[in-house]
Amino acid sequence: MNNIYDNEKFFEKYSQMNRSVNGLAGAGEWSTLKKLLPDFTDKKVLDLGCGYGWHDRYAVENGASKVIGIDLSEKMLTVAREKTSSKKIEYIQDDISKIDFKEDQFDIVLSSLALHYVESFDDLVKKISKYLKSNGKFIFSVEHPIFTAQGSEEWDYDKDGKIKSFPVDNYFYEGKRETDFLGETVVKYHKTLTTYIDGLLTNGFKIDRLVEPMPPKDMMNIAGMKDEMRRPMMLIISVTNEN
Repeated sequence: MNNIYDNEKFFEKYSQMNRSVNGLAGAGEWSTLKKLLPDFTDKKVLDLGCGYGWHDRYAVENGASKVIGIDLSEKMLTVAREKTSSKKIEYIQDDISKIDFKEDQFDIVLSSLALHYVESFDDLVKKISKYLKSNGKFIFSVEHPIFTAQGSEEWDYDKDGKIKSFPVDNYFYEGKRETDFLGETVVKYHKTLTTYIDGLLTNGFKIDRLVEPMPPKDMMNIAGMKDEMRRPMMLIISVTNEN
């Protein structure tokens, strides 16, 4: 998993983003994701790619008995620990694609905008199906396959500097993509919609919801947000483990 988040320059820029400063309220997809989350009461939760720990603290505030947040970035976890007072939350520095747990350990597995950094979705889902209890919930958001396909994740502009279109290319050629994010080169892994959906279905999960979140109306005044109505940037999927 790419550890760009421990790059000093990159992390400084990331820490100034709206979602970093304002937490869940500053994340454009939160109003959609929040509605898909299950009841956390007395549940044991795993957060893959926990970042600052916003979702971990939300889970505890809503009744979770134990939350484990995993992230590869030391800088992310330092901030998460500074912001966390609850003893019900434990943070572990590790690669979310390699860490493993005992079978039937968690009631809920969450992941917010982290799985597009993982090379093999299928390998990870197989692991999750084991350490997530039967009838447990797995809810995750990723960058949309339309958004990741071409690689640059940049608009095409006309000669006057106005947005012309969003390029979609090499869609079925899955794998490594390099994109410019906050002025730094970031490595991600493009996957098709089939890989996400079929990967879940063939590993014993039942799809409960699939949503392409749109920018909320109260954020439309933020620069560039109206343009987000022109193409999907994110995908949120909620499933139940039937293994």
